[in-house]
Amino acid sequence: MYLPDDLQAGERRPCVIPNSGYLGLNKIYPALFARSITKAGFVCLGFDYRGFEKSEGRPGYCLLENEVVDIKNAVTFASVQPEVDPARIGLIGWGMGAPIVAKVAAEDVRVKAVAALNGFYDGKRWLKLVHSYVDWLKLKRLMEEDRVRRVIEGDSKYDNPYVFYPLDPSTSSVWNDIKNVSEKGSYPPPIAHALGESIMNFSAEKVVAQISPRPIFVGHGKDNALHPIDEALSFFEKAREPKTLYLIDGKHNDFMFDDHPEFKKLVGKLVEFFNNALK
Repeated sequence: MYLPDDLQAGERRPCVIPNSGYLGLNKIYPALFARSITKAGFVCLGFDYRGFEKSEGRPGYCLLENEVVDIKNAVTFASVQPEVDPARIGLIGWGMGAPIVAKVAAEDVRVKAVAALNGFYDGKRWLKLVHSYVDWLKLKRLMEEDRVRRVIEGDSKYDNPYVFYPLDPSTSSVWNDIKNVSEKGSYPPPIAHALGESIMNFSAEKVVAQISPRPIFVGHGKDNALHPIDEALSFFEKAREPKTLYLIDGKHNDFMFDDHPEFKKLVGKLVEFFNNALK
């Protein structure tokens, strides 16, 4: 739990839960958002998805549908904390976490507001977009082979974490500078090929309309090469009011630092959004 400095004993505040993207850890981006958002008076909760850091679960078995459940459980946990007003809980999803929090909000009315940042919103479309046609055919074959392996042999194949999730050069450069905060030594771990089919079958765009009349904030880097901006624009178009679109003057994570001007602008917009949504 991340608490505002001015929180009084017995006081309940609105809570914002920032959620990591692919391979993300609580101490990286959830903690980054929490440091700024608690200054605006919100309580925040950060956690690691199953299989990462000290959380339970199989290391490297990363499925989006499992993380949907993890975030719903985080909402439940937050709702019973003495510092939290359970009627005023919002979510932030970063990167791969963006479509996941949208799916959670569509299914769970306890979520009163949601912010989706720098995400992809239809897994199959995104996979085809960021891979060449030749590589796309190879990935389809890997997914088919792994589907059989999981049934016949009882588990997925574990491999390079970027087989299905290739990083663009800018994102890779920033990630290499920050990923060494893991307490488990070398990071990231090998990731199960089951991830490919999980991404393939995941579409937040199909359910985003169900979030209304609760508000949604969609933020995206104008020059994001990992999750192209067309993903956000298509997603935003299918969302219903009330909805807010904010374009960030940046790429995927080149601005994600406490003192970066673009990050400060983004936090300002998020605070304004959650202040209005979680009055």
